[in-house]
Amino acid sequence: MQVSIDEATELAEGFKLLGEPTRVRILYALLEHGEMNVGDLARLVETSETTVSHAMRLLRTAAIVRNRRDGRSIFYRLDDDHVRQLLDLSREHLSHREPTADREDD
Repeated sequence: MQVSIDEATELAEGFKLLGEPTRVRILYALLEHGEMNVGDLARLVETSETTVSHAMRLLRTAAIVRNRRDGRSIFYRLDDDHVRQLLDLSREHLSHREPTADREDD
C-alpha cells in the first residue's frame, strides 16, 4: 500500500507526539482510567500540571485526546477506539520484542 507524502508527514507527526515518555504515560493513564482532569493526571504520572496541560493541548490538536468541560473543570479522554488499539498494539509489540542485544541487523 502506497502512502502519499502528505499522509506520511501527518503520520510521522503523530508518532513524534508519542515519542515523549510523559505523554505516553498520560495516554496510558487515560487508557486505564477513562476520563481525567489535569490535576489528577499530573499526580498519577508524577509531573506538573503545566506539563500535562501542554501535553493535552498537543494531543488534542492531533485528535489523540478529546475534552469536555464540566463547570470550571476540563476532563480528557482518548479520542476514539483507534487510539486505544494503537496503545494496546504498541505495548503488545514491545512485550514480544527480543532484547536489543540479541537482535541481528537486517
